Amino acid sequence: MTTEIRTSQEAMELEDRYGAHNYHPLPVVLSRGEGVYVWDVEGKRYFDFLSAYSAVNQGHCHPRIIGALKEQAETLTLTSRAFYNDVLGVYEKYVTEYFGFEKVLPMNTGAEAVETAIKICRKWGYEKRSVPEAQAKIVVAEGNFHGRTTTIISFSNDEDARKNFGPYTPGFIKVPYNNIEALKKVLQEEDNVVGFLVEPIQGEAGVFTPADTYIREVAALCHENGVLFIADEIQTGIARTGSLLAVCGNCSCENKCERQPEHYTKPDILILGKALSGGVYPVSAVLTDNLIMDVIKPGQHGSTFGGNPLACKVAMAALEVVYDEGLMQNARRLGNIFRERMEQLIGKTNLVKLVRGKGMLNAVVINDSPQSSTAWDICVALKEAGLLAKPTHGNIIRFAPPLVMTEEQLHECCDIIEKTILNFKR
Repeated sequence: MTTEIRTSQEAMELEDRYGAHNYHPLPVVLSRGEGVYVWDVEGKRYFDFLSAYSAVNQGHCHPRIIGALKEQAETLTLTSRAFYNDVLGVYEKYVTEYFGFEKVLPMNTGAEAVETAIKICRKWGYEKRSVPEAQAKIVVAEGNFHGRTTTIISFSNDEDARKNFGPYTPGFIKVPYNNIEALKKVLQEEDNVVGFLVEPIQGEAGVFTPADTYIREVAALCHENGVLFIADEIQTGIARTGSLLAVCGNCSCENKCERQPEHYTKPDILILGKALSGGVYPVSAVLTDNLIMDVIKPGQHGSTFGGNPLACKVAMAALEVVYDEGLMQNARRLGNIFRERMEQLIGKTNLVKLVRGKGMLNAVVINDSPQSSTAWDICVALKEAGLLAKPTHGNIIRFAPPLVMTEEQLHECCDIIEKTILNFKR
């Protein structure tokens, strides 16, 4: 027996009663989405400025992606990897050529992809570097967010994610983010380090954007020390930061991303998810080259749903949209406009003290303590004004709309943000 939702309050009460309380959502119940807009149960329209944590880069319910989903769903959805199917190989060729790698291991969620990359890196260390069994170490950055599985929270600084979930998985060393000297020291002093796992921009940490030289220096250090550079681009990748990948740096390609050598820093292992499907279906991927991926043999890793025909068709359609609609270029251009508007706002109020980001992954830092409710209260006020955003780390508000947004829509949104903050009373 199903229950028909008639009001937002009914929906929130059902979730509260029957669902685990593992999220703290903004008090809005969404029932429809199209492009940059979402609508609640009562029919009110909002600008989406979170994009499902950058999964919906191509906009809500993009017709080309939904069309690919429908067509494949009526043909074949799942075979498992017990058999071949007629879509997976096509997708594997497409996605490896698209991102410039030789091999891909398809999975479903971002956390699964991170776990996959960790396994590949460790196995490579044992079989290619002759690291003693069970002694491999992976360096990670403080303030990271790579998911919430048991292994991943073992190297998290987020005590809410960690507390009372131990014992924790060993084999990880934390260094400060955006600190090349700290990474250099660990690589020089620690034995059996096989990889460095890092986000090119730390999204969940409040869009912490490192120095322009950081990623290039990270890659050089890793290569000098025989360590794999693993880039987690689950949130930053696929046009979000104004380039195909955030590791592309200050890419200036006009028609499509050509990964120009003077800008592009190729990771040894690339982790993708979220916008890989345009937010339509869970799809993630780990990409690397033959010498690394070939350590994985039959039976050593997999997933019933990983690489299913439906996921493959959806992902190819989603990636085609990125190039065909110029989403990289749009994100780069609109991101500059957004940060300019927010800098102007900072000059009008002491409530906002900093804006940072790249492309259309941005955040404003509210001039209050992380323990205060100010950022949350501002997001509630923005919701009332027709714009949805969410705080992170207490006093930081992340702004990341779909990349199909127009300049006119962006200015309308900046007007909403400015008016709301200027009229906000603590």
